[in-house]
Amino acid sequence: MGSKNKLKRFKENETFANVIQPSRDEILNDTHELKGNWKRDLFKNNNPIVLELGCGKGEYTVNLARRSPGKNFIGIDIKGARFWRGAKTALEENLANVCFLRIQIELIDRLFAENEVDEIWITFPDPQIKYKRTKHRLTNIDFLNKYKRILKPEGVVHLKTDSEFMHGYTLGLLHGLGEEIEYAHHDVYGNDHSPKEVTQIQTFYESQYLEENKKITYVRFKFRFA
Repeated sequence: MGSKNKLKRFKENETFANVIQPSRDEILNDTHELKGNWKRDLFKNNNPIVLELGCGKGEYTVNLARRSPGKNFIGIDIKGARFWRGAKTALEENLANVCFLRIQIELIDRLFAENEVDEIWITFPDPQIKYKRTKHRLTNIDFLNKYKRILKPEGVVHLKTDSEFMHGYTLGLLHGLGEEIEYAHHDVYGNDHSPKEVTQIQTFYESQYLEENKKITYVRFKFRFA
């Protein structure tokens, strides 16, 4: 994407009512007005909140919102020029139950209050295979602690990835922590019992992975609260 296109999308994002771009001060000082008030002040309802972390172009966020009008969906990514497409599509289709938040994922506990979130989707994250990069792996212990902080006690986390490494790493970590793994499979399209929201929604890159005969893995888990 050229720099002119990026600038155009950044400018257009500023005019979108469904794009939230907190300032650095608001994030670092935990003062953003929507923290703890997403349902009341943004969505104007009391429906469950579902996050997609690293939402890219927003395809999964938008498709989940189409499927479940009784839930509120928030796509999160630091790259606003990417999720511009999802935000624009949501506005064109009058999807009032979807918005996009431009922040780094490691800061989500500064934008959501304790027990404010019902579900988290992590779709095709960078597996960060090199050892020195483990701090950026979206299912490492630090990220899991952040998710646990903002999730309700019955909250669910979904991990969908083409990386067998990421799938195995996450399962191993969850087993070690004693968390509740509700469902896990290393090939969701080769399994008749896979959840529909996992197999009936595909991103552009996912369809490419499938054409290359890559297996798509999935894990759904809950945290054990004392």
